[in-house]
Amino acid sequence: MEYLTLHNGIQMPALGLGTLRIFGKDAENAVIEATNCGYRHIDTASSYQNEKAVGRGIAHCGIPREELFITVKIWPSDYTHAEEAFEGSLRRLQIDYCDMLIVHHPVGDYYACWESFEKLVKAGKARALGLSNFSQEQIQGFVDRFEIKPSLVTVETHPYAAQNQLREYLKSQGIVLEAWYPLGHADSHLLQEPVILRLAEKYGKSPVQIILRWHVQMGNSVLPGSKSPEHIRENIDIFDFALSEEDMKEIALLDTGTQYKVFTDEMRQRYLNWTPDWDDQE
Repeated sequence: MEYLTLHNGIQMPALGLGTLRIFGKDAENAVIEATNCGYRHIDTASSYQNEKAVGRGIAHCGIPREELFITVKIWPSDYTHAEEAFEGSLRRLQIDYCDMLIVHHPVGDYYACWESFEKLVKAGKARALGLSNFSQEQIQGFVDRFEIKPSLVTVETHPYAAQNQLREYLKSQGIVLEAWYPLGHADSHLLQEPVILRLAEKYGKSPVQIILRWHVQMGNSVLPGSKSPEHIRENIDIFDFALSEEDMKEIALLDTGTQYKVFTDEMRQRYLNWTPDWDDQE
């Protein structure tokens, strides 16, 4: 495993397990399988509605809590009572602190949420703070306004949308870029790009492994999600080779700025108004 150093000195595994759309026993087993084969970063969110199952996996995996890096995200409808919502996440996950605490979307009173987050860091309940789906201008607002600045920003990132402009800004601030949709939403076009297929053959790896290795060498935190034991093992098997500088340049030519998910104001308003029962989980 390779690690990224956050600006507060905390070491974060470069690759972790994403758990979006994995529920119940599948989520529990995915966490156990992942930790058995070397994962130490587990990512979830209150809106994924799988925290209880992920928590069972954490409790039963046999890995000491201090060896795990666990990410929690707070949903917009909970921003004004973020501390209470966070305690609910900890309860469902069966943990007493998290390693990364993230504001999930730029809608609603996210500054109030961050104020609560700072209190949680000072209380030892969260070790680092991050933002999800925020623009560069919005991120700068947090940097200018608060004592604790973001350690991480997670956005859609893959070879078709490498986020180079945002990456340079985040680098100047000492903030890590984390990739969601790291495989281009598993787009068959990306996985079958001639350069990706050629490099897969060159290194004796799968197209997925080539793309995940590209992320790591770009300095990204990357969280591929799967409930398949085979895929979980495949995704972490990327630390025994390195893409050459020329290989990286070839992959860079794929960047067209194409993104698979575009957030509209209407969509984000729905996020703000959605208030499910977070405890209604398996």
